[in-house]
Amino acid sequence: MSQVEPARSGKSPIVELRDLHKSFGDLEVLKGISFSAEEGQVITLIGSSGSGKSTLLRCINMLEIPNGGDVIIGGETIRLRGNGPSRRIDDEGQIRRIRSELGMVFQSFNLWAHMTILENVMEAPLIVQKRPRAEVEVEARAMLDKVGIGSKADTYPSQLSGGQQQRAAIARALCINPRVMLFDEPTSALDPELEVEVLRVIKILADEGRTMILVTHDMEFARTVSDRVIFLHQGLIEEEGTPEEVFGATRSARLKQFLNAASHS
Repeated sequence: MSQVEPARSGKSPIVELRDLHKSFGDLEVLKGISFSAEEGQVITLIGSSGSGKSTLLRCINMLEIPNGGDVIIGGETIRLRGNGPSRRIDDEGQIRRIRSELGMVFQSFNLWAHMTILENVMEAPLIVQKRPRAEVEVEARAMLDKVGIGSKADTYPSQLSGGQQQRAAIARALCINPRVMLFDEPTSALDPELEVEVLRVIKILADEGRTMILVTHDMEFARTVSDRVIFLHQGLIEEEGTPEEVFGATRSARLKQFLNAASHS
C-alpha cells in the first residue's frame, strides 16, 4: 500500500490532504488518506462502491467534516476545532472564500428548476462573489458555449437531456473561476450516449491544463485523462501511480481484481 507523494517539482500543491480520517457512527470510511495535487494535474480516484471516494472528495470542500487530519488549499490549512465526531469548522468566512476556489460537479445535476440555464450558471458569481451582472453574463454565456449548450441559455433544466443538464452544471462550476474542479461520478446518472458528451467536455478541460480531482467508474476515461490514478480500498490508498503504472503494471491483487471486474461490467 502506498500514499501519493507530495509533488517534487518545487511547486506548492494546490490541494494537499494529510492523514484524513472520516467516520459515520461506527463505520470508519477514511482511515488515513494523504495525497496532493499540483496545478494542472488531473488526479482520478477509482475503487469499489463504499471505498471512500465520494466521501474523500466531499471532505476537500468541507461538505463532510473530517474527524482527523488536515485539508490544505493553496497552502492554507482549513481551520477546524474539536476532535473526532465533534470536529467543526472554525472560520465560516475562510470556508466561503476557499469554496469559491473549488468548483464541484455532483452525480445529480442540482440545477434550480425555476431558473433558466443561464440564471443557474450566473447565480454563484452574482450572489457569492458579488461580481457585476454584465460581466458575469458575458462569462456565463461563454462557459455555456464552451460546454456546447450556448443555444440552451434561456431554457429551463426540465427542457434539457441529462447530458445537457450535467454540462450546464459544469458551466456553472467553471463560472466561479475555480482553481480546482472536483467531479463526483459526473456521468453515473447518464445513459451511455449522454455520458460520452459529458466526458468529452471534461477531457477538453483536462487538455486546457485545469487542476481536477475526479471520481469515475469509467476506467478507459481514467486511463486517458489522468496524470495520476489513486485506487482506494476500504478507506485506504491501496495503489497509486501514473495511468501506465496503475493499469499497465498493476501490483496490488485487489486492484487487479477490481480492474478485471470493471472490464466485465
